[in-house]
Amino acid sequence: MSVAHPAEVLLGAQAGAVALPVCDHYSGVEARMRKSLALQAEMAAEFGACVFDVTLDCEDGAPVGGEAEHAALVIELALAAAPDMRVAARVHPVDHAAFQADVATIAGGAGHRLCHLMVPKVESVADVQAAVAAVDAAGAAALPLHVLIESPLAVRNAFDIAAHPRVQSLSFGLMDFVSAHGGAIPAEGMGVQGQFSHPLVVRAKLEIASAAHAHGKVPSHCVVTEFGDAQAMRTAARRAANEFGYTRMWSIHPGQIRPILEAFAPGEEQIHMATKIIAAAAQAEWAPVSFDGTLHDRASYRHFWQVLARAHATGRALPAEAQAWFTPGGTGSTH
Repeated sequence: MSVAHPAEVLLGAQAGAVALPVCDHYSGVEARMRKSLALQAEMAAEFGACVFDVTLDCEDGAPVGGEAEHAALVIELALAAAPDMRVAARVHPVDHAAFQADVATIAGGAGHRLCHLMVPKVESVADVQAAVAAVDAAGAAALPLHVLIESPLAVRNAFDIAAHPRVQSLSFGLMDFVSAHGGAIPAEGMGVQGQFSHPLVVRAKLEIASAAHAHGKVPSHCVVTEFGDAQAMRTAARRAANEFGYTRMWSIHPGQIRPILEAFAPGEEQIHMATKIIAAAAQAEWAPVSFDGTLHDRASYRHFWQVLARAHATGRALPAEAQAWFTPGGTGSTH
């Protein structure tokens, strides 16, 4: 029999929650930006969906004095990308001399094409409001904002920042956060080991993740600078996903993209269990069911539906019944 789509039934407390690709890949040098966009298209063909964002970076990518030219390049690259590819831009901070020109140029010229605009070094809701005003003045009122939380004050204000309706995601800026402590956090706090053990860094990560989830936004984990260490990258991504509540992570090297996708993707056993439970729930018209001796109701159904949604977003193979739920117009069926 045909049944209602799980997303229609199971939104509940997460109604309006944002869903984004689990990897956000940054590049700012022209050759690397072009290679990143080419890789995005290649992997979209491989997985059957755009599985990571490419964020074209003005803050660290633009040479001093060449900000306008770099912004123009970002527009060129964004407009040249295929319509189904997700391309974003990171502008300069709101108090930087190039911020207004960045936004006017990029949001004004390619706002309709960008999936979001990343605003770094956001300290308060006032900074978000300033960014929104600039974006709207550029004619891109529909453009979502992602923000970087990079200081103790920003962490303090994370819940208020996450509550702003234009903010879609909060990212943790590890290196600037450590530097903002004036040497009180050792350099090891920026490394793959220290960032998961130093109490101040751990606290900041947890506050940001909690703030994002409280308002249905996406917490995005910071970079791993040891990009040559594949095992360290895999370990960090798994910890970010499984221990710290992050549902998205930054990549700064092409070699980090697949480990992030793998770490944030559910395992095959999880996918099959989630499919069986959602199918049983649909058969019961979403009433409580017993599955392998465990009671499940809409609270746990919501979790298992999110497992399937994450599997789909990371390009994992889904059982045929679950695939139907992700086919346009599909509702799935039970027999």
